[in-house]
Amino acid sequence: MKTILFLCTGNSCRSQMAHGLANTLLNQHYISYSAGIESHGLNQLAVKVMAEINIDISHYQSETLDQFDLTQFDHVIAVCEHAAANCPTFSDTTQVFVHPFDDPPKLAQQANSEHESLSYYRQVRDDIKDWIETLPTQLNT
Repeated sequence: MKTILFLCTGNSCRSQMAHGLANTLLNQHYISYSAGIESHGLNQLAVKVMAEINIDISHYQSETLDQFDLTQFDHVIAVCEHAAANCPTFSDTTQVFVHPFDDPPKLAQQANSEHESLSYYRQVRDDIKDWIETLPTQLNT
């Protein structure tokens, strides 16, 4: 089975959602992980919107790259520009690419309620889901 690491700045939201979606949608072909350049803790609004589509990420941990053997990944996908700019060098056999998504906490800063904030998280979740569904073709596997 091929391995994917979703990389983000703080491994709190986008990379966690991608991790949960890939584990659910691609689990017969890929094992996925997520990590951050830093650890910001698991974002509880991300947990909520994932639960809405029956994906439980509440047990996920906000991990950093130094918690992994970086040679174990077939694919590394940076889901934000900051992570891409701060991405370490991986082995020649690791396919690394960038597919940035909007940052839900940043989008939700303008929200007046949790209900309104959740709409931003849902939109990013759905964008990631649509992209994850096409991922096997993009990874050439």
